Amino acid sequence: MSFLHMNRRMAFILALTSIALTGLVGCASHRTAVSAKPAASLNTNAVVATPPVYVPDITHQNDQLPDGVLAWNSLLQITNIVETADAARFIVAFTNVSSSKVAIMDVHPSCGCTTAQLPQLPWVVEPGASGEFPVSVNLNVAGHQGTLFKSVKVTTDKGFKEIYLRISFEPIKMAVITDADREKFIAMSKADRQAIFTGSCADCHVKRGEGKFGKALYDADCAICHEAEQRATVVPDLHKLKVPTNPDFWRQWVTHGKPGSLMAAFSTAEGGPLNDMQIASLVGYLSQTIPSTVPSPQ
Repeated sequence: MSFLHMNRRMAFILALTSIALTGLVGCASHRTAVSAKPAASLNTNAVVATPPVYVPDITHQNDQLPDGVLAWNSLLQITNIVETADAARFIVAFTNVSSSKVAIMDVHPSCGCTTAQLPQLPWVVEPGASGEFPVSVNLNVAGHQGTLFKSVKVTTDKGFKEIYLRISFEPIKMAVITDADREKFIAMSKADRQAIFTGSCADCHVKRGEGKFGKALYDADCAICHEAEQRATVVPDLHKLKVPTNPDFWRQWVTHGKPGSLMAAFSTAEGGPLNDMQIASLVGYLSQTIPSTVPSPQ
């Protein structure tokens, strides 16, 4: 075999070897690229599990809530507040003592003056979990007389429960007035009859009557002087007036008072604490309960 023929044969063998090595490297690179792909991309049939959604069964929401479902802090909540307060506030608290979820669907107050602050409804309460919500009664709307009863109806998918609210009003404690104090107040009123609406005097002559009408307003603002056991001699007994009375008479005295006397002007237009509606309620009450004992002049 000639030297030239051997060189050609060796060159051919080297070329075949190079092609084989190139193929092997390419396959290895392909296998590496394939194995680097995320497993999720290879499994197109994977199923993602999601927790089940609790769907309340509303077929029982008009039934009484049985015992053993929700435990309440109190089914009758009681508060004692001063009669000048603007609002009464309560906290309704509960615990789910059952073995299943409970959904609060609605909380309905007994009237428009009562409101409850709640999270988004339905409010799903897990077994063993607790919750609470505030309830407020607007006393400027509800009034300040005697004892008030309100309620809220809590409706769940297991039944409803009534929560009752009792509001008892405590009168403002009157300051103990000595004879010396009384003489000082009379002297102040003689100098300025509107002085009873300022300073410490306002505790009795302004705050007690706030938000009141009719008899409650009379008891707060008028009886303190005119019905007092130790009434000053310069303060007339309204039941024994020597002049005829009628609605115009009472309106004049309440609204404008009487210059040169201790009788102040109670109208807000003249620096007093009473608005027109309160004055009208006083006029109506006085006309009905203290009728004139003196005939009108003919």
